[in-house]
Amino acid sequence: MESDMSSAGGELTPERLKKAFKAFKKRLKLAQLDDSSTAGGALSGGNRGLTAVRPPDIYPKEVWEELARQGRLKSAGQGLYELPK
Repeated sequence: MESDMSSAGGELTPERLKKAFKAFKKRLKLAQLDDSSTAGGALSGGNRGLTAVRPPDIYPKEVWEELARQGRLKSAGQGLYELPK
């Protein structure tokens, strides 16, 4: 499998943006699952509602900025991103 970092010199292709967005959603889902397990579980009412995470480092900052510009992500500040509401 070819690395996204080596494809076309770091070009922001639609395929690369799609892969990055998918990786972001997976990281967000895992973080939310981890947050709910440490908050006492779904039935305890202790879920804090984690919505923003730091995107995967395998993609450069420009990828996340482009996804935010397209409206697919929203910057939450301090390098964190979230899905738009």
